[in-house]
Amino acid sequence: MSTIIRPEISKQNQYYISRHRYYELKHFCLQYPEFKKAYNNLCGKIPGGVFQINKDDTVRIDKSAEVRQRYLDKITIIEDTAKRLDPILGPYILKGVTEGLPYTYFRMHDNIPCCKDVYYDLYRKFFWILDYKKRQIA
Repeated sequence: MSTIIRPEISKQNQYYISRHRYYELKHFCLQYPEFKKAYNNLCGKIPGGVFQINKDDTVRIDKSAEVRQRYLDKITIIEDTAKRLDPILGPYILKGVTEGLPYTYFRMHDNIPCCKDVYYDLYRKFFWILDYKKRQIA
């Protein structure tokens, strides 16, 4: 099931991002379950700290810890964007962008407390904020 939203909106819209940037961010969000799975797999394999001391007393950073941190950063940026977007509708937006669920799914299964226009306005705002956050990191 995919979200039914036009990939490109008017440049006069306050949440405008280009069609290709929208698709890039959307596919980033759809990888969220993979990020969580990989992060959880790495957490189970490495007990202890990030740093290891070698026999010659040099400190080595555990590469798996770096990879784990990268996954955690990706997970956090998606979750934080949804949480800060709206305290009530944030969980719906998070589920929608990470699982590709449309508004009609939430209306039928979860009794979402807003109309379609409000949901998709927040949906666009989510990607606009995510775009800003990812540009700050890069």
